[in-house]
Amino acid sequence: MARGINKVILIGNVGGDPETRYMPNGNAVTNITLATTDSWKDKQTGQLQERTEWSRIVFFGKVAEIAGEYLRKGSQCYIEGRLQTREWEKDGVKRYTTEIVVDMNGTLQLLGGKPDSQQSQPRQQQAQRPQQTQRQADNNMPDYDDYGINY
Repeated sequence: MARGINKVILIGNVGGDPETRYMPNGNAVTNITLATTDSWKDKQTGQLQERTEWSRIVFFGKVAEIAGEYLRKGSQCYIEGRLQTREWEKDGVKRYTTEIVVDMNGTLQLLGGKPDSQQSQPRQQQAQRPQQTQRQADNNMPDYDDYGINY
């Protein structure tokens, strides 16, 4: 019997340009916010209603490099990942955030039409990859808690 399933599937629009950083071991980490909008017709008024939900998405590894290179504000994408809650302390107050993590077990698929001519070229990576002395094997699962990511 399965111990549980932790899977999130979203289709939405990117809220801002992605932020890509590289860990000391050379692995890429890219952050985006994704907007998903529900719409329905109000039964009492007949008016069309909308609600937008914003989700924090964190990509790791090769999929992070792809997200950082090809996603832009307004891009539509399909993602599959898992929920993960992090905890940190700031000024003596414990804080929490829940994110959708997309790593080598997840999926990123770019949706929508062909980008316009200005966006047809992938952008140059702004963050520089640190020099690597020892690269982690691609088949090893990274321990995300060891990354010490602060937002």
